[in-house]
Amino acid sequence: MDFDQLLKMLSALHIERVEYILVGGVALGLHGLIRATEDVALFVNDDADNIERLRRALRSVWDDADIDQITSSDLAGEYPVIRYGPPDGGFAIDIMTRLGTRATYHDLAWQEIDVEGVKARVATAQTLYDLKRDTVRPIDRADADALRKRFNLQDD
Repeated sequence: MDFDQLLKMLSALHIERVEYILVGGVALGLHGLIRATEDVALFVNDDADNIERLRRALRSVWDDADIDQITSSDLAGEYPVIRYGPPDGGFAIDIMTRLGTRATYHDLAWQEIDVEGVKARVATAQTLYDLKRDTVRPIDRADADALRKRFNLQDD
């Protein structure tokens, strides 16, 4: 993953006041649990103004017309996930507004973490654990186990 591009994106999200929460492998890394990942997973508020701010933030990092295809109507639809691949291919961004009926942006607890001087909104360790512990993907179960051990977490 291109760390410099990630920092530029996080900075742009902060500058544009995008309502987002990092989840997934990058969030784990920011909590000190490093594992390989090729994407950035973002939960976002599906409000149309927020999605416009998200597009502005992404456009400030990548000059890519495909960013305009990220819409609040798609993210509020039946399949509320869009995968955006920046033109430089450094990583993919999974943009989501909910996980089925299990979680929406508004259900997630987050904290602000400083990443080399850039403020990032990251799901709390408990939130990451709650999202990952009961999935069918082996990587998520391993992440949940690592979170449980590192942060002494319990099921709700």
